[in-house]
Amino acid sequence: MSSPTTETAPPPSAGSLNPLDRFFHLTERGSTIGTEIRGGLTTFFTMSYIIVLNPLILGFVPDGTGAFLGGGPGDGSNLATIAAATALAAGVLSILMGLVANFPIALAAGLGLNAVVAYSIASLTDMTWADAMGLVVLEGLIILVLVLTGFRIAVFKAVPRAIKTAISVGIGLFIAFIGFVDAGFVRPGAGTVVELGIGGSLAGWPLLVFVVGLLATIVLVTRKVRGGLLIAIAAGTVLAVIIEAIAEVGAKSADNAKGWMLNDPTIPDSVVDTPDLSLVGQFSLFGSIGKIGVVAVVLLVFSLLIADFFDTMGTMVAIGDEAGLLDAEGNPPRSQQILIVDSIAAAAGGAAGISSNTSYIESASGVGDGARTGLASVVTGIAFLLSMFLAPIVNMVPSEAAAPVLVVVGFLMVIQVTHIDWRDYSIAIPAFLAMIVMPFTYSITAGIGAGFIAYVVLRVATGRAKEIHWLMWVSSALFLVYFALGPIKVALGI
Repeated sequence: MSSPTTETAPPPSAGSLNPLDRFFHLTERGSTIGTEIRGGLTTFFTMSYIIVLNPLILGFVPDGTGAFLGGGPGDGSNLATIAAATALAAGVLSILMGLVANFPIALAAGLGLNAVVAYSIASLTDMTWADAMGLVVLEGLIILVLVLTGFRIAVFKAVPRAIKTAISVGIGLFIAFIGFVDAGFVRPGAGTVVELGIGGSLAGWPLLVFVVGLLATIVLVTRKVRGGLLIAIAAGTVLAVIIEAIAEVGAKSADNAKGWMLNDPTIPDSVVDTPDLSLVGQFSLFGSIGKIGVVAVVLLVFSLLIADFFDTMGTMVAIGDEAGLLDAEGNPPRSQQILIVDSIAAAAGGAAGISSNTSYIESASGVGDGARTGLASVVTGIAFLLSMFLAPIVNMVPSEAAAPVLVVVGFLMVIQVTHIDWRDYSIAIPAFLAMIVMPFTYSITAGIGAGFIAYVVLRVATGRAKEIHWLMWVSSALFLVYFALGPIKVALGI
């Protein structure tokens, strides 16, 4: 929640700045090269879990013909291929965001969207993985058209400032919840929706790593230690490696509830691995039409489009607010460029064969560590590209070591809740719904939709319909369709 420091001395002339400073406006935004590198690495280590998680989501689901993404019999031998393509797409697109939009957001395969592609699209009768990825490419191209015509940015600017603030706060709650879940601090309960740890207690070495890491992160942030978030991740990883070497905890499984949630923090036999990029380009743009019909294709593309369309709006507001980069209307700089790159990412993810890529809210961790420009995104992207070759080292970082950063950054974003006028119920209730639905449904899109619809309903109910921008009417109508997609598909026999 920090803003660029006000300078008392005259700003340096353009000629006195180095090329990186001039290109990324480092001094103008109150940052330095070192700060951006640190912030970029913090973002990478916070979101690097996607290199492991995306293959786990996509790699074990057979398509409608029984084939697995990346080939193989579905025994996990295809996971390295998916991981390499995941890292490649994330690296290239994060660098593109930094260079084109100069904004500290990194991109990678979208969680939630990848599950939709795997379980709701690729698994349909006769569908292939190439067909499913073709739908992702189509969806990305449609969003790109909406951006280039100005529609997407117009919708974004039509959203009231209070709702934008609520979206940012809701995302803060959401990523804090993600942190708790990724670390196993919060899990599905026996008889309850969720519970604390294992059986209501904090049992196991991995949870100790998370708790110690969370306390350390809180102290570092409170004392304003430069690079505190990256230090916390590194220290937590070292602690995890030591514990694993001594206690041999192992990975979490049905027989080992106290194991590591994702990565097993062991010292690798080698630090270099050769990536297999054969998955890139494996998509069929229109192959699905002849197999499931035009109507089904339209509905599936629409469901992907709505999620991609609004998720990034919320993410860039939250990141911009955390970085102190929003204008008086709550808009980040170079919004159009941000949305263009994000739209390209959706199509590029499908073209790479690893599902739609989107802007990551975990980028807030790098912003929390000082990142203010696109240089941080370039650093994150380079780290992703290197991770294709240094996968064994990346896989040493357990989610229990990175998750504390998400919790603390979530706190920093929730502070903005004071900017909402809670005395005006017609704006406070939509804001509340936007904030609370996100973590409860594990969906940024669902929270935005709930806030939009409630805002329109209450403006009409209080006789203030004229205050509603026509694009808010359109967006709310689209969200109503989105929320009812299940019954609509049943009614159409899809």
